[in-house]
Amino acid sequence: MRKVYFDHAATTPTRSEVVDAMIPYFTEQFGNPSSLHQYGQWTRAAIEEARDRIANLLGVKSSEIIFTSGGTESDNMAIKGVCLANLDKPGHIITSSIEHHAVLYAVQYAKKLGFETTFLDVDQEGFVNPDDLRKAIKKDTMLVSIMTGNNETGTIEPIKELAEVAHEFDVPFHTDAVQAVGKIPLNINELGVDFLASSAHKLYGPKGMGICYIKEDARDKIESISHGGSHEFNMRPGTENIAGIIGYARALELAVREMKTETMVLNELTEMLFEGMNNHLDGVHLNGPKDNRLPGFLNLSFDDVSGESMLMSLDMQGIAVSSGSACASGENEPSHVLLSMGLDPIRAHSSLRFSLGRSNSEDDIDYILRVFPPMVEKLRMVSKL
Repeated sequence: MRKVYFDHAATTPTRSEVVDAMIPYFTEQFGNPSSLHQYGQWTRAAIEEARDRIANLLGVKSSEIIFTSGGTESDNMAIKGVCLANLDKPGHIITSSIEHHAVLYAVQYAKKLGFETTFLDVDQEGFVNPDDLRKAIKKDTMLVSIMTGNNETGTIEPIKELAEVAHEFDVPFHTDAVQAVGKIPLNINELGVDFLASSAHKLYGPKGMGICYIKEDARDKIESISHGGSHEFNMRPGTENIAGIIGYARALELAVREMKTETMVLNELTEMLFEGMNNHLDGVHLNGPKDNRLPGFLNLSFDDVSGESMLMSLDMQGIAVSSGSACASGENEPSHVLLSMGLDPIRAHSSLRFSLGRSNSEDDIDYILRVFPPMVEKLRMVSKL
């Protein structure tokens, strides 16, 4: 059976170049970076070199890069870290209604600690309006958190403008950029955010590895959410994941170097898939913007058929897609992102996310367009019966 992977937003395969760069740090270069002997100093030097490379690629200082276990920890580090720094006088936190659960649940936890929370609405394409943010900011607002690129629709938010609004009121700004780093041009310093989360496995790096960017000027606004050693500038205790750090740096280098070509190819393939779906099927609806969307993202709803039945039928044909974000795939509720964009529950339940990557080709598009339309028509007929 042919195998086609259209779920790169959930995770990506680790590139062979990345694996090759990591292998020595599982075997020969195994020292603890905190050790004073040569074994430790070799790995310490490798970590700091990787930190420098990452910082240079993202346009920030090396001391502003904190290594973590991934996007979820990085989001929690920023949001809960700000809360911990303000426990004596809980204030106000603003986020959007379409955030990843790592942000939504962290903000909900902040509410339990006594912080007031505001969840901004989005328009029908999933965009946050900067004017809505300006109206929502209060005298005691202490953090704004808006994601860079949505993990279900690919909507790219106007982060620079939103951060500028927050800074008008001297409010620090956090962004979950897990889906965006390595996929769109992104200079953190020019973006103007104070905190940023990224994860290696979204850009063909290893799982269990990420970064939390903490702007030097914002370091006094946050406290560590973990306690132990003095690793990572006293922000993230514990022996570093050396191989993961090396892998993240290599994956980011490759992603940035190949971004222009990858974007062009993914946009062409995505457009081919979208046009093919509309040519072969009635009742196909695009969820999210036609433009200003992350490369390779296509979220579609199909009339009179459930997303779960389509997903399972495609899986039987060797085609992997998603009916929502991977972290919520076990839930039987319609996507909170699509509901926030104004979709009714039925249409939200009939959605699929196709997220293409560097392994996909025109042959993959031809295959799904050959298999999928008759499958949908059959499911529709069963549904009517």
